[in-house]
Amino acid sequence: MSENAEQMKPLDKRTLVRDVAVFQFKLIVDGLRDFVLVPVALIAGLISLVSGDGGRPGPQFYQLLNVGKKSEDWIDLFGAMRNAPPDLVDRVRFPNASMDEILDNIETFVIDEEKRGGITTQARQRFDKALRGFQDRRNAHPPGGTD
Repeated sequence: MSENAEQMKPLDKRTLVRDVAVFQFKLIVDGLRDFVLVPVALIAGLISLVSGDGGRPGPQFYQLLNVGKKSEDWIDLFGAMRNAPPDLVDRVRFPNASMDEILDNIETFVIDEEKRGGITTQARQRFDKALRGFQDRRNAHPPGGTD
């Protein structure tokens, strides 16, 4: 049977029960991986800092990230989405920017303010205003809400 034919097949209870059980197992495996990665990443980061050559950090931290990324792909936490109904309505809203983009913007903001002499009252007000704007957008589209 082709992949398209499988996707057209209606969802049955057995598939749902299996997907719930597999998802729970994957959550446990993913959580254990994260639990191990927290201290190991710190250690790898420190080793990278002290083992570098010519002022450059060593590769250990990024080698660990590579292993983590491969394990993330292998776990495929949300793989059961392949069995989701084709008419599934996506009601959860996330920011248009990725987490990395948001953190990059915050980092740039903090660095720029530090170069200007520290976080000023005006900068803190601008940051609070931006944060309120983000919260207002999130509240305008609550999870599970309808459009």
